[in-house]
Amino acid sequence: MTTTNQTQLTVGDIAPDFTLTDAEGRTVSKDDFAGRSAILYFYPKAASPGCTTEACDFRDNLSALAAAGFEVLGVSPDDTESLKEFAAEEGLTFSLLSDPGAAVAKAYGSYGQKTIGEHTFQGTQRSTFVIGADGTLTHAEYNVDARGHVARLRTQLLP
Repeated sequence: MTTTNQTQLTVGDIAPDFTLTDAEGRTVSKDDFAGRSAILYFYPKAASPGCTTEACDFRDNLSALAAAGFEVLGVSPDDTESLKEFAAEEGLTFSLLSDPGAAVAKAYGSYGQKTIGEHTFQGTQRSTFVIGADGTLTHAEYNVDARGHVARLRTQLLP
């Protein structure tokens, strides 16, 4: 698969604001994490193979990430009902946020042209950001490979 993004963010940029609805119907915004660090990761489709691998890796590493002061938030274009089912099926205990119009994905440079095989289309691209306690990005990664991603992220974030 190849992807192209329009404008990518870099470490030190102010993280774009967001307000989205989670799988339980609650409103979640960037401001909710002021003074704390958050891992915001974008994925294309709940319950698809790669997205399930990545979400379960975050689930399995959640206690270590939380102990180091990181909240985990997954963002996809799926509706809240699909996210709720995905969370229940996989035992996901972190927030899954619905971005149906991909406005937040676009703000983070995580939306663009994707090519899988012979099919080219626009969509949310797998990417991960760490928003520091001051609201700036301390990590920005595009074109993430779902396999081993959380392990690689842990080596960069955890002492």
